[in-house]
Amino acid sequence: MGLDDKIENAAERLGGQSKEAAGKATDNESLEAEGKTDQSKADLKDAGEKIKDAFKKD
Repeated sequence: MGLDDKIENAAERLGGQSKEAAGKATDNESLEAEGKTDQSKADLKDAGEKIKDAFKKD
């Protein structure tokens, strides 16, 4: 996984955490759900990158 991908995924994860926290603080379920979705997307991207890296090593 390239450094750019790691930074991009980390930024998306942090943004999701911020949205989730803001949603909880303001009792905005939609914003909270959007934050959780962003975090999940970042996790899936990380997993995909790790799988690609595993196949590159072989």
